Amino acid sequence: MSEGAMESFGHPDTALNSGLGLNRRRDGNVEVRMNREQFEAEALEHLDAVFRMAMHLTRDRQRAEDLVQDVYVRALRSAAKHGFESKGGGMRAWLFTIAHNTFYSTIKRENRAPTAVGEFHSDASSEPLPDEPPPAWDGSSFDWEHVDDRLRTAIESVREEYRQVLIMWGVQGLKYREIAEVLGVPIGTVMSRLHRARKMVADALAEQPGALEELGIRGDSEIT
Repeated sequence: MSEGAMESFGHPDTALNSGLGLNRRRDGNVEVRMNREQFEAEALEHLDAVFRMAMHLTRDRQRAEDLVQDVYVRALRSAAKHGFESKGGGMRAWLFTIAHNTFYSTIKRENRAPTAVGEFHSDASSEPLPDEPPPAWDGSSFDWEHVDDRLRTAIESVREEYRQVLIMWGVQGLKYREIAEVLGVPIGTVMSRLHRARKMVADALAEQPGALEELGIRGDSEIT
């Protein structure tokens, strides 16, 4: 994401300009006090990751930049009002949670949702749960703008509630626990959705001769 896209982030309103004062977080048993500058510095370390998440959610650069702007303004306002205390999943997971909630609140408000928001959080699943080994493909190193078109198309063909988990796990590198915190669902739900998503991607690629082998992705029968 370009620096210019976030030029207005630094001081979104006068309430924030007055500073956060001293806020607190917990790192193990040690209490760490943070001021506004420290909070901003830590939050901005995850700017690119938040932007990638926004792009995957919106599939539109302008909407993604607007979403990122909104995420950081909301984060600063929350910190200014309540003080920042690191969640279990850390700053990145907290920002992802804000991005996720903001996006779906907007979708619901604008009545653009492809299905009811509640359906994105269905716990129903008959699929076996996966183990926690490294992925068959390491999406965390993807340059998503230049990823193989076959893989991009296969991932984008996956149903939204499963694609979300796949992107957060394979591209953003979040752990099951962090994804569960972002989505507000049990870890078992995250695991089952990821299992289904990986099989959906493998199925889609299997329809293209040689794609699985060339991309180094395990076939459906190998994902158990």
